[in-house]
Amino acid sequence: MDVLAAQVGGVLRSHGLKLVTAESCTGGGAAAAVTNIAGSSAWFERGFVTYSNLSKQQMLGVSPLTLAQYGAVSEFTVREMVEGALRHSEAQVALAISGIAGPDGSTQDKPVGTVWFAWGIKHNGVIAQRHHLLGNRAEVRAQAVRVALQGVIDLLNARSETV
Repeated sequence: MDVLAAQVGGVLRSHGLKLVTAESCTGGGAAAAVTNIAGSSAWFERGFVTYSNLSKQQMLGVSPLTLAQYGAVSEFTVREMVEGALRHSEAQVALAISGIAGPDGSTQDKPVGTVWFAWGIKHNGVIAQRHHLLGNRAEVRAQAVRVALQGVIDLLNARSETV
């Protein structure tokens, strides 16, 4: 995880950007991974752990209607989490994670391991992806952190290719 987090730092530094995280099922795991890297204060701005729906509303401005209609584990929610994290921070890049790590909380439509991710660059739109991760709670959470961090690298590398 340290190698991946250091790569995130390298790509953020190369672009002169800072990262903000908005996490639910990972409970701050992405923020912990990046702050485990010495010097991360140069490229990591802050992290939001918004485990409850109320915290998503209060801290990130996720719409209660979005949560009621689509649920916390949805494309719409993670997109709003990214937008809110960027709005409530000084960062230019955001990632969001919301999922069902298990062993409880699943539904027929959203089984354990369903995780939605979103990434965005301030004033440049948001992309979202759904993944179905396998394993126990700890394994799903660890995989989710890896997917989220790799997504930052992919987002910024794609940005480099289009500039």
